[in-house]
Amino acid sequence: MRLHQLSNVKGAVHRRKRVGCGEGGGHGKTSGRGGKGQTARSGGSIRPGFEGGQMPLYRKLPHRGFNNANFRTEYAVVNLGDLDALDAAIVEIDTSTLVAAGLVRDDGKPLKVLGDGSVSRAVRVKAARFSASAKAKIEQAGGEAVVA
Repeated sequence: MRLHQLSNVKGAVHRRKRVGCGEGGGHGKTSGRGGKGQTARSGGSIRPGFEGGQMPLYRKLPHRGFNNANFRTEYAVVNLGDLDALDAAIVEIDTSTLVAAGLVRDDGKPLKVLGDGSVSRAVRVKAARFSASAKAKIEQAGGEAVVA
C-alpha cells in the first residue's frame, strides 16, 4: 500500500458549514456568533487573561522568587566509548578534535567527559569536567585527564 492509495473512511469528511446564507440554512442572521460586540466582529478576539478591564489576576499577584536554573552550566557531553572510537593516531583529545570528528558541536559549551564505555589506549584528554569513573578509566589505561 502506498500513500496515494489511502482513502478516508465513509463519513470522515464533512461539508464545510456555510454561514450567513439566509435564515433557511439554519445559520443565517448572526451566523452563529450570538449578538453584537467584540466577539461578533471579524478579527475580534479577547486575549488570554483579559478580565474585561478589571485588574487581571496575574497583575494582582506578587512576582517573587528565584530560580537557579537560569545560572546552570550546560556542557557538551562525550562518553569514553566515543573517544576510543577515534583514530588511533590521535593522542591528545580536546574540544577542537571532537568537533572535527563530529562528536560535539562547535557552540562554545564547555566539554564534559562521562565514563560510559572504556578506553583501550593512553590518551591525554583536555576537558572542563570529568566524571569520577571517566577520570579513573583514563588513568587506568595510562592516559591523563587534564582539567582545562
